Amino acid sequence: MSSLNFIGGEKGGVGKSVTSRLLAQYFIDRSRPFVGFDTDRSHSSFTRFYQGFASPVVVDSFEGLDTVVNGFENNPEQSVIVDLAAQTLAPLSRWIKESDLFSVFDDLGVKVNFWHVLDDGRDSTDLLGTLIDTFGDKPNYIVVQNYGRGSDFGLLLGSQSLAKATRAGAKVIALPRLHDASMRKIDAQNTSFWKAVNDREGPSALGLLERQRVKSWLATSYAAFDTLPL
Repeated sequence: MSSLNFIGGEKGGVGKSVTSRLLAQYFIDRSRPFVGFDTDRSHSSFTRFYQGFASPVVVDSFEGLDTVVNGFENNPEQSVIVDLAAQTLAPLSRWIKESDLFSVFDDLGVKVNFWHVLDDGRDSTDLLGTLIDTFGDKPNYIVVQNYGRGSDFGLLLGSQSLAKATRAGAKVIALPRLHDASMRKIDAQNTSFWKAVNDREGPSALGLLERQRVKSWLATSYAAFDTLPL
């Protein structure tokens, strides 16, 4: 099985790029082929952290977005991760509808997954409802409660947006929070999560317990990913 994964949330600062990096590391650690695309022109963090796996793509042109899916024809077992910038739903939905993407990928047997990464604010919850209204029950939805960007998801759990998502068959997962100091060190050095765990002597190396915290964070995240149609 392969999958096309749009990592979004429409809102900035909810952890879309961290989720993309986590999924990339998951595929690497599971020896599963994939290619990544980074649509965020402001910081391009997915491309920076996973050079050789991810490349930039322009989301507001059909030609740019076509490059995201063209590889499936020759590499049907290769999955794709697309790190979506904020406010990209409108051009993305036009491209998907005019290209009849869901029918094409249904024929190919490729799972199309829309990841909605949330903080604990109302905007994130309301935007989940907008996503479901846009695509209905055609793709798979993965609702990500990101505890790195919030601590109380009560607004989501009692919302009409989540009820819509549940009716559409959405999977709901929680991503744990990684200790802030460890995440800052990883981000400051543009380090992959593999290097953060395994580098013991470099100038950006984490300490023993910091590496253990990253290992535990990855293990918990991977357990959630194991339940998804990837």
